[in-house]
Amino acid sequence: MGTCFVVMGFGKKTDFETGRTLDLDKSYKNIIKPAVVAAGLECTRADEIPHSGVIDVPMYERLLMADVVVADLSTSNKNAFYELGVRHALRPYTTIVICEDGAKSFPFDVNHVLIRQYHHMGEGIDFDEVERFRGALTQAIKDILATNPQPRDSPVYTFLHNLTPPGLAAAMQGVAQEVAKAAPAQEPAPIGSVAYSELMQEVDEAQADGDFVTAKALLARLRRKMREAAAKAAQAAREKGVADAKEGPEDPYVIQRLALVTYKSKTPSPEAALEEARGILATLDPDTSNDTETLGLWGAIHKRLWEVTGNMAYLESAIRAYERGFYLRNDYYNGINFAYLQNVRASESAKRAAAAATPDEATSLRADAVACFVDASATRREVLQICEGVLASEKLLDDAKYWVLATMAEAYLGMGDQAGTDRALGEAFKIASKPWMKESTEDQMKKLRGLLADSPLRFVRAN
Repeated sequence: MGTCFVVMGFGKKTDFETGRTLDLDKSYKNIIKPAVVAAGLECTRADEIPHSGVIDVPMYERLLMADVVVADLSTSNKNAFYELGVRHALRPYTTIVICEDGAKSFPFDVNHVLIRQYHHMGEGIDFDEVERFRGALTQAIKDILATNPQPRDSPVYTFLHNLTPPGLAAAMQGVAQEVAKAAPAQEPAPIGSVAYSELMQEVDEAQADGDFVTAKALLARLRRKMREAAAKAAQAAREKGVADAKEGPEDPYVIQRLALVTYKSKTPSPEAALEEARGILATLDPDTSNDTETLGLWGAIHKRLWEVTGNMAYLESAIRAYERGFYLRNDYYNGINFAYLQNVRASESAKRAAAAATPDEATSLRADAVACFVDASATRREVLQICEGVLASEKLLDDAKYWVLATMAEAYLGMGDQAGTDRALGEAFKIASKPWMKESTEDQMKKLRGLLADSPLRFVRAN
């Protein structure tokens, strides 16, 4: 059986050009791998390779030897671009480039390469689109393999006409020697004998079952083993004469997932779990990061820390994170949370005004309360426009559609539109797949009603 190696990111990744966060595992599991298998090839992604030592050896081996390489450039993943370049340098043909169609542009060096596009909705992919692109990709693979001579798809070999590909036998002899050096018999695989993808599947299953303690333990183990592998790789490079070799940065997706399940585990206590999650996520520098997934989690953790402790510093951190995430991504999740916390800050300023030591201090705090309250309404108007655009332009799965409608209901409530609230909430509750979804929405609406009941606009009316 022939082989196909898939070059792409893993898990949820944010495209910094468009601000969209895509679940790339959905692309791989629902489209790419089934399409490759249907074309008669064995399909492997880097996270599915059980290995000893450093992942680079088996990765480069597959970039050289695979009968077909499919490279998904969605989210402009840096590793995917680099590995595509390596493949183009090694092989003149049988490389297929794909990308989701939300990308705004491609770098000059690849914008003249054929790029097959599919539509990704972020959290999932519409079934009709899965069927369409899966069939198109299968046919593309079959057509390329059936054509003789095979057309050159590598720009390197297209423009450098007399270039000769490396001799595969000689190259593989070198690979075998490197494998022998990199993988002593007694050395365990970086994540045990289980491939990254299999371990992440266990994490997904534990998280779906609400077993966040198990998910946390699995991810902590994965993170530890990946750090050990990175340290060994840096040490090996130093031993080969690279004096300034350093460990590469940690995988943001693993850190984000670990922070999420840590605070949801609520062990040994809710506050302790939140503080631990905060420390884990801090390694991604949330105060300066432009990764909206990181910012959303940073906001969520600090929002909950505020609710548990009442510490205003946590509230301010949550507001800054959601505000930056909203303006970077222009999305309803960060937007509706930003609006809610503006109301929280308005309420806190009003309380502090009542206890102010001087009239001037009281006046300043009242002005802040009014400004935050008004800004919250303005943010909700933007959120409603975003939600309406999402509903109009994308075919949403019911769970995704539920959260859009629930967000609209909260936005209408915050703007004093009870009819809009009832309409959006009614539509949302009709498609809720799990009881906790309704419970979560009702709890949030109850909190917001409490904040709205004591509106700081009374200060304006009083004057």
